Amino acid sequence: MSNADDCKIGFIGFGNMASAMADGWIAAGTVPPANLYACANRYEALLERTGTRGMNACQSAAELVDAVDVVVIAIKPHLIDEVLSPLAGRLAAKPILSVAAGWDCARYEELLPGTRHISTVPNTPVSICEGVIACERTYTLRDDDYASVRALLDALGSVVEVESRLLSVAGTVGGCGPAFIAMVIEALGDAAVKHGIPRADAYRMVSQMVAGTAKLQLETGAHPGAMKDAVCSPGGTTIKGVAALERAGLRSAFIQAVDAIEG
Repeated sequence: MSNADDCKIGFIGFGNMASAMADGWIAAGTVPPANLYACANRYEALLERTGTRGMNACQSAAELVDAVDVVVIAIKPHLIDEVLSPLAGRLAAKPILSVAAGWDCARYEELLPGTRHISTVPNTPVSICEGVIACERTYTLRDDDYASVRALLDALGSVVEVESRLLSVAGTVGGCGPAFIAMVIEALGDAAVKHGIPRADAYRMVSQMVAGTAKLQLETGAHPGAMKDAVCSPGGTTIKGVAALERAGLRSAFIQAVDAIEG
């Protein structure tokens, strides 16, 4: 297949995740808009969404597959069988990058045996190249396919390779986590507003605090518990807040959220 900087990429389905990936590749300069293609059920809406980005809209999945070098599967998981089965012959010659939850290597092998595919679960911050992409270690791509696909994914953020059995929970933590953290940002922002800080300032402060704390952990590798302890002076304000959060069951609530998704 072509190198990552000149290959044509096509999205079957162009919802929030696909558009986030497209925005990330465009922002990073990894893929020019003219090399990005998409197809979706609502063609008029697709024309608007691709047009604003300078992308190409296709009227059918077959047209898209024939036009591109890499196919990104970004439709709802329950539609994959129906949409991809008629394309099996065309897809046989194309590397397939799946971002559909619940579809791992084994499942694609049942549906499209002999094709070249890899399953991933990105999250929406890929739109600003700050995403996390859970990537299944088991795949059927050729070595050159994998090198090109990995370069594309690396441009969108941090790639974490996981065993097949862990792809679901990795996707849950990375993919659903932004919603959970957005709730934290909103809640802390509300607390700041309650005590007199204007809302725009509150959100800016809280979001930067979250981003800075996360970056500090990534760069130092510090245990989150140690980072918490470093802010908690004996008898101080922070430990009082930490104790209140423990009483409210904050950590248990996050664990239960993941449990609720994973079942």
